[in-house]
Amino acid sequence: MIKYDAILVGSGQAANPLAKKLAAAGWRVALIERHWVGGTCINIGCTPTKTLIASGRVAYLVKRAADFGIRTTGFSVDIETLLRRKNAIVLHSRESSTKGLVTAPNIDLIFGTASFSAPKEITVKLEDGSTNTLTAEHIFLDTGAVPAIPPIPGLSDIPYLTSTTIMDLMEIPSHLVIIGGSYIALEFGQLYRRLGSEVTVLEGGDRFLPKEDEDIAGELRKILEEDGIKILTGTKTMQITPGKPIRLDLETAAPAREPQANPARGIQPAPPHEPQSFLTASHVLVAAGRRADTGALNTAAAGIELDQHGFIRVNDRLETNVPGIYALGDVKGGPQFTHISYNDYLIVYKNLIEKANLSIAGRVAIYCLFTDPELGRIGLTEKEARDKGLNIKVVTMPAAYIARATENGEARGMIKAIVNADDRKILGAAVLTTGGGELMSILQMAMMGGITADTLRDTVFAHPTFAEALNNLFARL
Repeated sequence: MIKYDAILVGSGQAANPLAKKLAAAGWRVALIERHWVGGTCINIGCTPTKTLIASGRVAYLVKRAADFGIRTTGFSVDIETLLRRKNAIVLHSRESSTKGLVTAPNIDLIFGTASFSAPKEITVKLEDGSTNTLTAEHIFLDTGAVPAIPPIPGLSDIPYLTSTTIMDLMEIPSHLVIIGGSYIALEFGQLYRRLGSEVTVLEGGDRFLPKEDEDIAGELRKILEEDGIKILTGTKTMQITPGKPIRLDLETAAPAREPQANPARGIQPAPPHEPQSFLTASHVLVAAGRRADTGALNTAAAGIELDQHGFIRVNDRLETNVPGIYALGDVKGGPQFTHISYNDYLIVYKNLIEKANLSIAGRVAIYCLFTDPELGRIGLTEKEARDKGLNIKVVTMPAAYIARATENGEARGMIKAIVNADDRKILGAAVLTTGGGELMSILQMAMMGGITADTLRDTVFAHPTFAEALNNLFARL
């Protein structure tokens, strides 16, 4: 048995920097990785998907070239070059991360599958089939999450795609049907629509993007449908029959009441759709959520508690019910984003080494949906604020009111902010514009510094930039 000061399982965006910082503090560290260094983000998440989305945007701009006075003779998609570019960027990021670990002192990078054999004891099955047993007082689990596969009859009989496998697909689907209306579904749906596929999104729930306010969800739905994506809400897949094409038998609920049109608030009701009994598809993408990747860990041997969805339970300091064992990143549930994983690392490191008293309690929600235009989200939605009984003012503005957006020919979308009516501080925002994540980050900084809506209204921003939209937005209060 080999004794370490710390064992980290999984090399995601929390474990890698944590391993290096603990090692720099003098700890002897073992980092166990089953597959590739870098976790979901580098290998099958942020890096490859945003690289592919960039190719999709080029195709979109070429199609619109005539709108800008540029004549083209058409184009074709070279899927091999597109994927080769994606793979090269992923490989560069992965190799850079690996080098940072193998050259750091006090870190043993071990490739194999880790499982608990006792509360503070881990057995690693190495790539050559042999095993090692490691022990440490501090253990950090960063094994991430994997696509959840719903129990649809017939699904296992077809070569369905997931968010992982679709990124190596060597053809453009003629008709891509996506089971699930998640953020992942919408990013891939828009990508493949831009590359030439017919795309249908099947959302089982009555509401499209239920975590967003109805006006924001309605505006994004309008944009995607303008792009030719068919979105069916209240539609469940009941049976799949293999073949060419693949058949999906559907059950469609009665249409839910849509929000009434209100152009001043940016609410756009979705057009009604006729119930369909079946669809045919060339390819099926399953994007119905993700589950914790704990299957190999044997958490029961350590006495680690899981929640009702299979994610590892942690307290506000990211410690499990077993003292000294922590869970970081997607495997613990909650928001599944790289920036959350990285913040998890900071909290744990500073508490352990710098004797801080940090927690995840009150951590502000922040994320981006990388459709085009992007949806940047920070803080409370209008619904959340009203549910809390807060005294708020809500302000919205179409992206078409942003001079730079109109000049760029990118005037789709809207901006929305939730403002405390008593002290005029910003409680939350949704920015559905080109570069929405960047503009949202300005609002994030304002929220961190307690800067009021009135101050942003009167701030001098350079013209013409997207940032100066904040002048006009808050003037509407």
